[in-house]
Amino acid sequence: MPRIGVTGHVLLADGTAELIYARLAEELRPYAGSGLHGITCLADGADQLFARAVLALDGTYEVIIPATDYRERAVHRDNLADFDELLDRATTVSIMPFARSGRRAYLAASMELLNRCERLIAVWDGLPSADVGDTADVVRAARERDIPVTVLWPDGARRGARTPRHD
Repeated sequence: MPRIGVTGHVLLADGTAELIYARLAEELRPYAGSGLHGITCLADGADQLFARAVLALDGTYEVIIPATDYRERAVHRDNLADFDELLDRATTVSIMPFARSGRRAYLAASMELLNRCERLIAVWDGLPSADVGDTADVVRAARERDIPVTVLWPDGARRGARTPRHD
């Protein structure tokens, strides 16, 4: 079974999470069972939906945290309970060697994710990156490394507008 990584949008509009979760479950279903292993940075949105889909299909996942202050600095307060629950269910948790969360740490965590995966699922609307290390950058880097990429953006999916808590 391939080690499957995920990248994708954090901010999702109302109703979009359900659409994306359904597509993730459909995409991962052929790998269901103990051989399914995911890799995620566990950000809100696509990453956490991916982790839940992996668990629902009796798989496991590992987490790469971008920086030691990530939970306090970058996880939105209304997402803390979900983040903590999913972090506790990970088979392994790695923390990148950054004290402070920010663009460099997020990009480094995504590149480490690519080092560990054999396939990437991108929950991506196809638009260019707005900042360093956004989804388009990760997809481009995966393709440059010849990692197979599956892009999921279901009909009706939309990005959300909440302001994230990071640099």
